[in-house]
Formats: sequence, C-alpha cells, structure tokens
Amino acid sequence: MTGLSHLDESGRARMVDVGDKAVTRREAEAAGVLRCAAETLALVQAGAAPKGNVIATAELAGVMAAKQTAALIPLCHPLPLSQVVVEITPDQNLPGFAVQARVRTTGQTGVEMEALTAVSVACLTLFDMLKAVDKGMEIGAIRVTAKSGGRSGAWAG
Repeated sequence: MTGLSHLDESGRARMVDVGDKAVTRREAEAAGVLRCAAETLALVQAGAAPKGNVIATAELAGVMAAKQTAALIPLCHPLPLSQVVVEITPDQNLPGFAVQARVRTTGQTGVEMEALTAVSVACLTLFDMLKAVDKGMEIGAIRVTAKSGGRSGAWAG
C-alpha cells in the first residue's frame, strides 16, 4: 500500500521480520546540538555547573538510552549492541554543545534508531542539568550522519 516497511497491506503498524536477513556488522552515527547562552557554556567549561559534570553525565545517559531503544520505540528490534560511544563537545560558535553518537552491532537490522536515541537523550540530559541557569536552551539538528552494513551498504550525509 505505502511501500513503508513498518506498515502492512491494510496500513497497520507492524514489526518488520528480519529473520531472513544476513547477519552483518552494522554501524550508525548520529549528531545533534544543544544551543545555550554563552554564559551557560562558560559555566560548564569552568566546571561550575550546579549539578556537577554535565558533559560526563549526558554522555553516560546517551549510552544508557541507546541500550533501551527497543523499549522506547514500539517497532524497533531489541539488539545486542557491541559498542556505543557518545561524545559531547563544547562549541563556542553555536554557542552550545555538539553531540555525536556511534553505535555498532552484528545483526540483522541497523542501529540508526539507537544512535538517534543516544543523541536525543544526551541532549535532553544536558537540558535537564542546565535548565536552572538557562531557560532559553534549544535542542536541534538531530540526524543520522552515517551508516554502514546491511543490504543498503554504507551511507554518509
């Protein structure tokens, strides 16, 4: 009907059967940003944020979130992740933080959703930990930046 793999002929949502797909090494990268006031960024860089080391906490939250993606997104398959790396970099030009995640598995389906979830939750954690000092923060530009493995092969955007 629609050509979308998560819909059946009647348009009902369904989990895709990946049982016949080849097991391959799969990797996905995602990125996003949290924009904040320059003063907020300076506070974090000085190690003076009221809630402590916000970058380390948000990176850990991103890793934990990637491992819970199937519990959060209804049609995602639970996957054995072999690696999740979340890196948050202060960026004076935003001002704010650049957030990147890389996720790997060996399996029958990709890890794009896990990478996106890691970035999203890392950004939300930064927001949560800094909201007391900056009410005008903005989360955005969350996207898949690269993927490899599977039938469609490698892609980078």
